[in-house]
Amino acid sequence: MLFILFDIEVVFLYPVAVQLEAFAVFALIETIVFVFLLSVALVYVWRRGALEWK
Repeated sequence: MLFILFDIEVVFLYPVAVQLEAFAVFALIETIVFVFLLSVALVYVWRRGALEWK
């Protein structure tokens, strides 16, 4: 389930990466915020133990 979640996030980042020059600084800031939120979610899931094999 987590793989699907983070795989879909890459789909959202790809178009921004392709057109980053056209969007300028706004897209860069939005992408940084997006990646930061993903990182927070990953740390939360990791600390809850959802990434452990049982």
